[in-house]
Amino acid sequence: MTWVPLLLSSPSPSLRYLVLRELLGRPENDVEVCELASLRENDPLVVNLLQLQSSDGSWKATESAGLTLGTRLLNTAQALARLGYMEVDPSNPAIKRGAEFIFSLQRDDGSWPSPGDQKWKGTVVTPLQTALPLRGLAFCGYATDPRAEKAYAWLLKHRLPDGAWPTRVTVEGSYGYRAGYRALPHSRFGCRSNTTGALQCLSLHPEYRHCEQARRALDLLLARETRDQTILGIETARMVGAEPARGFITFFAGFDLGLVLDLCWRVGATLEDQRVSNLVAFIRGLQDEYGLWEYKNPQASRWVTFDLLRSLSRLDREGEWVSLEPQTPFEGYPRVQRRY
Repeated sequence: MTWVPLLLSSPSPSLRYLVLRELLGRPENDVEVCELASLRENDPLVVNLLQLQSSDGSWKATESAGLTLGTRLLNTAQALARLGYMEVDPSNPAIKRGAEFIFSLQRDDGSWPSPGDQKWKGTVVTPLQTALPLRGLAFCGYATDPRAEKAYAWLLKHRLPDGAWPTRVTVEGSYGYRAGYRALPHSRFGCRSNTTGALQCLSLHPEYRHCEQARRALDLLLARETRDQTILGIETARMVGAEPARGFITFFAGFDLGLVLDLCWRVGATLEDQRVSNLVAFIRGLQDEYGLWEYKNPQASRWVTFDLLRSLSRLDREGEWVSLEPQTPFEGYPRVQRRY
């Protein structure tokens, strides 16, 4: 038995639609695709999320829906990211209201306020304060909106010289503390969580996805040699509400290789890169005899399988990708060598 009948037996018409379109290459006018396109409007994954939207277009924290972030801004951004991931029509009124709510909180410089603004009184910049709202907008097709373009410019402005993004930057120009688990190889101040958020935004933009800044950030992420099976697919699980979205600076605390693989094909990394081919071999080695990748929450297993299969099918063997960083075994908190 292959993954095809198992994925097409999913109770979610959204997943069945995406499998037909993106894995099996069915055209838009295919009879079954057209039927599923209409059924998606009643998909509980979509309907339940839309029912939680407030009249002003925002979403508040709701544990049962997996929206557990600290502000309405961040929860709205996560809700839009989920709707965009499931390819809900961007013209849907709920998406438009959510996008306008996010844009209404945007600052003149293109950024958004962070949850800690009252504490830090505007003296600290954290890249994720803009990356998370922008990520939600980009998933829903707003990446090229002039207001979103200002946010992209803000993100690129706060990039470190080595190509990563820091945990935070003070007005004096110093970089905040970066916990060891968020360390990036070959970057003294780079924060993996902030870099991942900024890179995901770039990867969803039709032009920035192949820019030098995106390639450099992905090169740094690929330099970290980590093989954590338990986290594989957690980002996909959050996209369908099977896992809660938590944290701010810790939003990308786990090093999800499924997300890294997704970034690889979007940015343009190829199998010529030994790090990418090793990553593919590791992920393929976890596929079970039925063609699925089992996730700890069974509700997400079919979605995780779809996401990994899509990434694997879109990776190119050859291309213009050039790697500059060697892969380095990860050591978040290196031992301090004693003087005596």
